[in-house]
Amino acid sequence: MANQKLYAGAKLREIRTRIGLTQTAFAAKLGVSLPYLNQMENNHRPVSTGVVLALAGEFGVDVTELSSGDTERLVSDMREALADPVFDTQPPLADLRLVAANAPVLARAVLDLHRAYRQAHERLASLDEALGREDRGTVPSPWEEVRDFFHYCDNYIDAIDRAAERIAAEDVDAAAEAALGARGIVVRFADISNLRHYDPETRLLTLSARADRATRRFQLLHQTALLTQADLLEATLDLARFQSPEARTIAKVGLANYFAGAAMMPYGRFLTAAAAERHDLERLCHLFGASPEQVGHRLSTLQRPGAKGVPFFFVRVDQAGTITKRHSATRLQFARFGGACPLWNVHRAFETPGRILRQLAETPDGVRYLCLAMDISRPGGRFHAPVRRFAIGLGCEVEHAGAIVYGDGLDLQNPQAFEPIGISCRICERVGCHQRSVPPLERQLAIDLNRRGLLPYEVAR
Repeated sequence: MANQKLYAGAKLREIRTRIGLTQTAFAAKLGVSLPYLNQMENNHRPVSTGVVLALAGEFGVDVTELSSGDTERLVSDMREALADPVFDTQPPLADLRLVAANAPVLARAVLDLHRAYRQAHERLASLDEALGREDRGTVPSPWEEVRDFFHYCDNYIDAIDRAAERIAAEDVDAAAEAALGARGIVVRFADISNLRHYDPETRLLTLSARADRATRRFQLLHQTALLTQADLLEATLDLARFQSPEARTIAKVGLANYFAGAAMMPYGRFLTAAAAERHDLERLCHLFGASPEQVGHRLSTLQRPGAKGVPFFFVRVDQAGTITKRHSATRLQFARFGGACPLWNVHRAFETPGRILRQLAETPDGVRYLCLAMDISRPGGRFHAPVRRFAIGLGCEVEHAGAIVYGDGLDLQNPQAFEPIGISCRICERVGCHQRSVPPLERQLAIDLNRRGLLPYEVAR
């Protein structure tokens, strides 16, 4: 960090607000003048080495916070948005990084504008449906708004995570039932089609006896969050300032889910166990009574300042390749729209149920990853019930492979062992990909009517 200019004004303001100091007091603690601090917070000057050291020494701040977080996500999201054919040119990557670092509010405004354009375009493409519903103007899709909320929070909500950690015990089920019982709520198990049903009139919470133990526990803790942590959830939602009631409600479900996962796998115990077991998914499932999807998602949330785990990405896809859940604490960022790269092993997981697939992969920016994938499809519980088919992908940058049991025996030093993968065909820079679905918008094409290779065109290098 000392060898490059680090502009992190937004993160610096966030740290000061979190600590609860005025600019004057913060500047005194850091040993800089008030005007200098003001310039750093407004990205008019880079954060100096002395300030970085003072943040670590005076406040115990994890200095990796300054160089991680929003910037790479904003760069990735802007690249994808600006690759839309509606834009004539694609700005250089250096320009996008400059905007993301120095003007994140402007970057998000561009993303909001592009999202509004896409929604308007989709409504015009489906006019009959659009005429039958109320005009939403440029309000973002509730699902997209909530997805971005968690995306830019690093998928870590400190207050809720710590509240879940406090309620967790050796027998978390008993702790949850006791918390509900103190409020006169009775928990029972029955053969119902829904996973969970709570009747406010009778104060009866019914959980499906058909569901597996991990699912029942998760649903119990989800309802516990809604009924015992309502004030905390509402306060978090107030801070998020969602633009529609639907988004706020969806986010409340997401926060209750977050609480449930954090209570099943309390941060401190889970972080210690993950390191001790070298992130063995099967062992962690057994130790915490959780499903592979729950464990994988929890691994991607270990981003508590000062106590971070291995940075993982986590994604869930359906059989069509559509991403239904996504989060990345790594430099790998997923496409906001459409599916994942077909060369990624998560798509092959459907072919090998019950197995964890390993893959060494390299993205166009030269970063190498250890990728895991497994099928998590679930039967419907009866003969005619539909089967929900999903696969999850989990991974980390290859420099952490020594801490991951799945890195054992892989030839990490051999460049040929790493498969080339991308993010989205529209913005992928690879020129020789045999699985390319559409041409890259950043490159010129050459088409020879007398010759046909793997693709009907060649991408200029």
